[in-house]
Amino acid sequence: MKAVLWKGYGGYDQLEFREDVPVPRPEDGSVLVQIGAASVNNTDINTRIGWYSRAVSEGTTDTGADGFSESTAEDSGWTGTKHQFPRIQGADGCGRIVAVGRGVAASRIGERVLIEPVIRLNVRGTVQVIYFGSECNGSFAEYTCVPSANAHAISSDLSDAELASFPCAYAAAEHMLERSQVAAGDEVLITGASGGVGSAAVQLAVRRGARVIAVTSPAKEEAITALGASRVIARGADLVEPLGHESVDVVIDVVGGGQFVQLLEILRRGGRYAVAGAISGPIVNLDLRTLYLKDLRLHGCTVFEPIVFRNLVGYIERGEIRPLVAKIFALSAIVAAQREFSAKNHAGKIVLQP
Repeated sequence: MKAVLWKGYGGYDQLEFREDVPVPRPEDGSVLVQIGAASVNNTDINTRIGWYSRAVSEGTTDTGADGFSESTAEDSGWTGTKHQFPRIQGADGCGRIVAVGRGVAASRIGERVLIEPVIRLNVRGTVQVIYFGSECNGSFAEYTCVPSANAHAISSDLSDAELASFPCAYAAAEHMLERSQVAAGDEVLITGASGGVGSAAVQLAVRRGARVIAVTSPAKEEAITALGASRVIARGADLVEPLGHESVDVVIDVVGGGQFVQLLEILRRGGRYAVAGAISGPIVNLDLRTLYLKDLRLHGCTVFEPIVFRNLVGYIERGEIRPLVAKIFALSAIVAAQREFSAKNHAGKIVLQP
């Protein structure tokens, strides 16, 4: 089959498009999915360059091409362990089930499915969580295998490319909103609002009845306003002066970096902060007095509960959220797709089709 092999930590030269990769066979309880489309996420870039290593302190904006050294990246897996190579990346996948392993009903063959990227394995009676396309092979291929429970049947008129834009980004966004208990009437500020997770969070927060303040570049204001944002503030601009101290209920952050202090400053007393990314830098200044004197709640968000993805499928089927696809590339153009993604000139998702 056609697939992109990730050969090791580093730059784009570590991605190799091949047409002779063996088609995987579904194990017990698993299904074989023919991928119709996949999409690019920050996690694909971050794992390739070794950014998750604790030895790395800079953001991801300028490191997509070169990556970090092998020694630096020793602990850069989601689980804190070194990856095994070669690996097929890709956290997002949409396609159809074409074969099933033992214990899975043959009637599932032919189902159109979205792949839930958080995979829970029972290892000697203990639940072990791994991430699709990181600790196991993912969707940057013509075929992939996943546990049957992670292949969610979906009924939708959307194209494969549109459906593939949802899983990772929208589940991450919904997880942050759920953890921070966003509800109708809340004032919510969303950083990185034109990216995959950010634009998903805008739609999902509006769906909950919240009023959204989006932070993005002026060139993308129209696109983000169309998703329901009530107000847009330019990326990098001062937040306290236009919004005021203690002016928002919730901050949904995927940027981190130097603006973290202001994000806590604009939170009301008892406010909630949720984070699932740090593209501007993972190391921030935190004054513990701000945290405890304002009774703030800070939520780190990675592994979402299964109900999050089931709810997401329902939102899609009922047309309550819509895809935002910026550009579609052939799988063979993986490097061009990741360059486009890393340039951050787009709004929404970059999609690959095998």
